[in-house]
Amino acid sequence: MNQIIDNSLSSIIYLISCFILLLFGKWIYQLFNKNIKVQEELVEKDNFAFAVAFTGYLVGLLIALGGGAIGESGDLVNELIDLFIYGVLGVILLNLSVVFNDKVILSKFSVYKEIVHDRNVGSGVVEGAMAISTGLIIFGAISGEGGGVLVAVVYWAVGQLILLLTSFIYNLITPYDVHEHIERDNVAAGVGFAGALIAIANLIRFALAHDFISWEYAAQDVFLDAGIGLIFLPIARLIADKIFLPGRNLTDEIINQEHPNVGAGLIEAFAYIGSSVLICWSLA
Repeated sequence: MNQIIDNSLSSIIYLISCFILLLFGKWIYQLFNKNIKVQEELVEKDNFAFAVAFTGYLVGLLIALGGGAIGESGDLVNELIDLFIYGVLGVILLNLSVVFNDKVILSKFSVYKEIVHDRNVGSGVVEGAMAISTGLIIFGAISGEGGGVLVAVVYWAVGQLILLLTSFIYNLITPYDVHEHIERDNVAAGVGFAGALIAIANLIRFALAHDFISWEYAAQDVFLDAGIGLIFLPIARLIADKIFLPGRNLTDEIINQEHPNVGAGLIEAFAYIGSSVLICWSLA
């Protein structure tokens, strides 16, 4: 009976600690984005584009915290120490990623302007997806044993570079400039692109979640799994086009009609993410 009570109290303390880190993550987000009034955008302006982007950030934050939460450190005190060390690290890295994504991956337009002033939902979807993608990378970076803070930071940096490469390759395999159409508030184009980012990030998470043995071993895992995903991107798009949307052209549905087909974008995103999940299962 005492053991049950102790376990219940430990779970409650752990849960409260996670909520504290979520609140910390919200505060850090506001600190990094002083020109955005979160409460005003969400409840006064009813800015759906911002709500999508911010919700993606919260989901990414939750996933990132999971990397520090699932490890076994022995007693409750050591587990809480690990949770707060890696939780704070995850929050900081996630917010640095938002800056990197805005300034580098989506550098062709002002993400702030598109989401806050123009209420561009397509931009909001991609911004949220990038946060989720980074959350997956951070989860993998801090969930394995045998590493440490330095290993986690290096893993995160490598993951950001692979996301940048994914953005470049995605633009190559699509017969249109995805950044141009996202800037035009094409939600369908944004959803498809978001799916590609999350799919590759899931493969990076899978590669990084193994226990750290050596830099060489880690590099082989990351570049093998991410490489398979990048090679499979055009195949997944072909599957979405020819199998999931038979008799229709995916590009036409997304950009060559007056009202872009968001459903077609969702199917494309599913093709990428579904392929990523299947690849992880086959490599496990």
